Amino acid sequence: MARHLTALGAITVAAALAVTGCGDESPEAASPSASDPGKGPLYDTLPASVRKAGVIKVGSDMLYPPMEFIQNGRPTGADPDLAAVLGRELGVRFQFSNGTFDTLLANLRAKHYDIAMSALNDTEERQKGLDPSTGEKIGEDIDFVDYFTSGSSIMVKKGNPENIESLADLCGKRTAVQSGSTTYDLLQAQKCDEPIDIEAYDTHQEAQARLKSGGAVADVADFPVTSYAVQTSGGGEDFEIVGDQIDPGPYGIAVLASNTELRDAIRGALNAAIRDGSYGKVLSKWNVSKGAVTNATINSGT
Repeated sequence: MARHLTALGAITVAAALAVTGCGDESPEAASPSASDPGKGPLYDTLPASVRKAGVIKVGSDMLYPPMEFIQNGRPTGADPDLAAVLGRELGVRFQFSNGTFDTLLANLRAKHYDIAMSALNDTEERQKGLDPSTGEKIGEDIDFVDYFTSGSSIMVKKGNPENIESLADLCGKRTAVQSGSTTYDLLQAQKCDEPIDIEAYDTHQEAQARLKSGGAVADVADFPVTSYAVQTSGGGEDFEIVGDQIDPGPYGIAVLASNTELRDAIRGALNAAIRDGSYGKVLSKWNVSKGAVTNATINSGT
């Protein structure tokens, strides 16, 4: 799988800050979904606490276009647009907070958020609250409502000057990647006579900039992100993708396993959006329709 198999590390207050940087943000600024509370067809399926609040608090690392990013001070991308669709089904707002990716699940467990929605890979380690490196139990269980499928892609400079075609071609070469990601683990696991020279960065933008500057021969990340970079960077003249997607797996909306009512309400809203076509319209808008699913499932990443 691609981005986002993180260390479930220390909780940080910074990860709970709202995207606008304001504590008294307006509903419109907080989220693109500004449905009137109680008006959604699935409103009654929500937990009483969420109905009372009228808000579902969302943790997200909003530096991952086209899935989530900030534009003109607002949450933007496929995930915020899908949240807007879910908000209409459920009759509540989805309020995004911008946080560091490596702390999203820890902050979810600390109940700073109700959910985490950030191109998160659904993995068995995350479901069981295990440290991916040691297998040690470090947090309570999390359920994932799976809504998208993505694998890793290898992005290189336009023209592919190093003739990279696969992960094996990266052996002995400097490769940029986002830290704490499943892609990082993928590169580490690649068997080579001379190991891949992995350069890990806090954000994908930094990894992408490293490739653009010539400091790395490739940038490996989720297919929606590399596809977006290929289309937009330098007017489409900076990068290209080589090879097929690697190890595709599900993205999931993370919910505490103990919060089954909220989990099932979100799944119901997603399936309603899939049936009425609004889900497909969002993915088409962001050119990520290849990752569409036909049914929202729970914990399929095992």
